[in-house]
Amino acid sequence: MFLADIISLWNQAWPAGVIVLGLCLIFAVVLLIASEKLKVKMDPKIEQVHKALPNIDCGACGFAGCASYAKAVVENPELIGRCSPGGSATAEKIGAILNLQISAEGAPKRPIVHCRAHTSDKTYYATYQGIETCTAANALANVQACKFGCLEYGDCVAACKFDALHIVDGLATVDYEKCTGCGACSRACPRNLIQMVPFRHENMITVACNSRENGKAVRSMCKVGCIACGLCAKQSEVFTIEDNLAKVDYEKYEPDDKTLVAYNKCPTCVIVYRGKSAPEPQEPAKKKAAAAT
Repeated sequence: MFLADIISLWNQAWPAGVIVLGLCLIFAVVLLIASEKLKVKMDPKIEQVHKALPNIDCGACGFAGCASYAKAVVENPELIGRCSPGGSATAEKIGAILNLQISAEGAPKRPIVHCRAHTSDKTYYATYQGIETCTAANALANVQACKFGCLEYGDCVAACKFDALHIVDGLATVDYEKCTGCGACSRACPRNLIQMVPFRHENMITVACNSRENGKAVRSMCKVGCIACGLCAKQSEVFTIEDNLAKVDYEKYEPDDKTLVAYNKCPTCVIVYRGKSAPEPQEPAKKKAAAAT
């Protein structure tokens, strides 16, 4: 009896099964034809460019990731050269894929923090107890005496995907061995302390200060700030004084005796070297004297 029921059920069900199977095959064929007819053809060069990129999706190029940039640069070759981590080598590869002659690109850009004040160098008006981000601290007046210096809460550190920034004794510090030049740290700093600089040499000279206060005010707030004395500008045309602050023309900088003299004559030792093998900054005489007592 049981076997007869199974056979009866099978006889009733198999036509429906055949119909369903047939419909599935028809739909599959329709979808296959539709996928071929409606397929968006991708330029093979986009895939080639994508493979030529570092594929770290850092966003330095201004696009969401390497895939977006690859598509954009194939459509608009004027965008070649925006990949900071890849540098000129990647630009040349992309140029070859697009059959374009790429002129020599400038030096790779790397970040320089325009502040050298560690915790003991700064003057604090109060103990900040708010949200521990630079953006939040920067919204409050008088967290630190200097309104231009590093706030030390690490927005730049959080923005870096490559572990190339750390807060060391109250100061954002770049690890140039790990840095790719993506620029995320520069965009994250609410005080615009971090500048992307063309590193034409392994180590670059810089004025590690961003204060626009006059010399007397700077001395009252920071032990290692720029007082705009002008000694550096007198030694080398690489340096200029603008708005109470010494600045470096990075395009003009070449290591020579003049810049070395400027480095050694700076009374607050705010002129420093930054890079993979940069020497430790000098300490100003007053700070040395205070440490000795």
